[in-house]
Amino acid sequence: MSQFNEDTPSARANVGAPQPSGAELRRWRQYLANERAEAAVYRELAARRTGEEREILLALADAEGRHEAHWRELLGEEAGRPHRADIRTRALGLLARNFGSIFVLALAQRAESASPYASDPHASAAMAADERIHEEVVRGLAARGRMRLSGTFRAAVFGANDGLVSNLALVLGIGATGVAHSVVLFSGIAGLLAGALSMGAGEYVSVRSQRELLEASNPDPDADKVLPDLDVNANELALVYRARGMEEGEAVRHAARVITRIHAQGSPMTGPVSAIDEHEAIGTGWGAALSSFCFFASGAIIPVLPYIFGLQGIVAVAVAVVLVGIALLVTGAVVGLLSGAPPFRRALRQLGIGLGAAAVTYVLGLAFGTTIG
Repeated sequence: MSQFNEDTPSARANVGAPQPSGAELRRWRQYLANERAEAAVYRELAARRTGEEREILLALADAEGRHEAHWRELLGEEAGRPHRADIRTRALGLLARNFGSIFVLALAQRAESASPYASDPHASAAMAADERIHEEVVRGLAARGRMRLSGTFRAAVFGANDGLVSNLALVLGIGATGVAHSVVLFSGIAGLLAGALSMGAGEYVSVRSQRELLEASNPDPDADKVLPDLDVNANELALVYRARGMEEGEAVRHAARVITRIHAQGSPMTGPVSAIDEHEAIGTGWGAALSSFCFFASGAIIPVLPYIFGLQGIVAVAVAVVLVGIALLVTGAVVGLLSGAPPFRRALRQLGIGLGAAAVTYVLGLAFGTTIG
């Protein structure tokens, strides 16, 4: 059911309230257009999903429809021709139609958090509350995608940034000593290969070790087979649940229910022990290694490009810095978007850290070598 406040046209007529100003009408029309577009975004995303996620997204679209009805009722005959949504909402729609990915959910999360309804006197308190809760719903949906991406994506982002920064620092440091162009070029290529191989091997070992540690902590599925033979009175199954975090009383009651069901059914149940604990997805060793290798190499090649194309001296340095700066801004913005943080701030932070590290190496190269000419 739509949530309306006392500022509907009929209410204004009854209490003699002043007619809305032109600025208010324009703002309401914009809200109306945005709500229509946001509902369409959620329906586009729902069309690409099944099961529970689809139902949640359709429910969000219905909620945006209630908000749309509020502004349509408030505007009455002043609604006029349909307006275009703002550029952010239109961009969301474009992404949803063509990709339907985690990026759209991350952007939708930020859009919900930026809702102006809490400070707009013509939006009901229920609408403002809806938008706040929508942010949490979208955050939960986005978290599922982030979880699926977590292992390989972490390796990819870390590899790309490490390649950009470390090879830029290497190229600038070597170049600042005044060595020949060919030495700088082959130093950059060597740094690319050495770093990519090292990153790939390191990620493989890291992820494999992490998975092995988690697998060692997972319950033994064969333990379920002995449950029918447990002493009902002693019931040591409760100790398993207590060891995995349950309070003593809760563990005893849960274990008693499990044993009772097993004896009532006359056959072993599957999962009472192994269903206690779950670990988040961390990706596979080979996936993380390959991702890290490729992204390190893709980042490390960028500062070498000017030298590959024959640029030398300060011109090559300037071009390398500009190219790496752009790449750092892009990777920082992507991380910001996926994490729900301000992308511009994350991009600037990435740029400052990366170029700062390269500048230190360049200064050291000048100190121990000769000036680039």
